[in-house]
This record gives sequence, structure tokens and C-alpha cells, in this order.
Amino acid sequence: MTRAVLSIGSNMGDRLELLRGVVTGLGARVRAVSPVYRTAPWGGVEQEDFLNAVLVAEDPGYDCRDWLRHGQQLEQAAGRERNVRWGARTLDVDIVTCAQPAGGGFNALRSNDPELTLPHPQARNRAFVLIPWLDVEPDAVLSVEGAERGVRELLAELDPAERAGVVRTDLTLVSASRESS
Repeated sequence: MTRAVLSIGSNMGDRLELLRGVVTGLGARVRAVSPVYRTAPWGGVEQEDFLNAVLVAEDPGYDCRDWLRHGQQLEQAAGRERNVRWGARTLDVDIVTCAQPAGGGFNALRSNDPELTLPHPQARNRAFVLIPWLDVEPDAVLSVEGAERGVRELLAELDPAERAGVVRTDLTLVSASRESS
């Protein structure tokens, strides 16, 4: 059993439908879905704004690599091509954290594997990850340089312009029928 916090984003094609496809593709594994945010692109490459959200998902049969494989399959199904670092993309599915049950809660796992670095090495610097994460887990913590830090605290340390660039929309990734179930 693992629990993953996933950051999803899209800035090409039908961005909202591509993000909804992740929720659909993960199905019953999804435990929480943040609101959708509009954010300026990160990394200096000229491109359209992103739609971003954060999902919390659990699966009794998944390990962290299974989340990576599933996310990559969803990206491939959306036509994702990795041509330009920080360039435009149909879909981006990043594993922010992956945890296993421990003592009534979850213990975040760590990995220095270049294919799967956990926690995500840039999550602490990205308001487009931290803000929606707080929507679904107001007390979220992230391991930074070996110490557990509150996501709210990390967000407060970011440049105000970075935080202001993450704008909540009225868009939703979950249908009303799913929200009521």
C-alpha cells in the first residue's frame, strides 16, 4: 500500500479534459482532488499558461515505481513528448511524495534514483504545487534536506510574485456525481 501526492499540469490542447483524464485514469485510487489553478509557465520557455491541480491517491498494490509508470502511461496517452526542458506539454504528472502506512499515518519514502527522486526535488520551490496541495491537505509536510517542513511554511518562503501567479479558477476535475459519492 502506498499513498501518492501527484501534481498534474497541462498547457496544450484541451487542458481541462487532459487533467480530467488523469482523474479518470486513476479511478478509485483517487482520494482527494484540488481545485484547478491557472499558472504562468515555469522555466523561461515562451508558451501558454498551465492548468494545474494536485491529487492524493492510494493503492494497496502500488509501490512508488508503479505511480511513476502509471503517470508516464497517462502522459503517453495524452501525446506527451519530452523535447524541451520546461517546454509546453499536453500533460505532466509528477510524483511529489510517495508514502507507506506507518503507525496510523503514512511515512514518506525517499529515493535518490535519477528516474524517481522522492520527494520531488523542486516541489518546495513551486507555488503551483504547494498551493493546490494545501487545498487537499492543509497540514501537509514535505521533507526538505532531511527535515520535515510544513508546506504552508515553505509556501510563505516563496517570492510573493510566485505565489500571486497561481490563480484559482472555477474549473473542476471531478463531476458532481463523483463528489457526492
